[in-house]
Amino acid sequence: MRYEVAFPGGVAVEAAFKGHTVRTDQPSPFGGDSAPAPFDLFIASIATCMGYYALRFCQERGIATEGLGLSVETVQNPEKKRLSAIKAALTLPPGFPEKYAGAIRRAVDQCAVKKHMFEPPAFEMTVN
Repeated sequence: MRYEVAFPGGVAVEAAFKGHTVRTDQPSPFGGDSAPAPFDLFIASIATCMGYYALRFCQERGIATEGLGLSVETVQNPEKKRLSAIKAALTLPPGFPEKYAGAIRRAVDQCAVKKHMFEPPAFEMTVN
């Protein structure tokens, strides 16, 4: 799949793909704040991917999803200026069958975005 990147002004950057455009910007101290920062979208993609697997798990079993929730928290390593942990907390809906607790955890662990962090693709770049 191909993503086309454009620079609409300031420090904003957009990626166009599959008929969609995703806009990013840098935080206000760096001259932006009109859209999420790229790294924020990266974390959001992990969270929404995990959430999708939880949602589909319930939908496929006819389990009500009202009250289903997922939150993701990042833990920063200030020395390395990188994340040291990404913590996810899944809130199950009321009446969720206890027998599925382990299974929904395994389903959420199937998140493709998360899996790519454990076996990252190779990065290649050409300059024209």
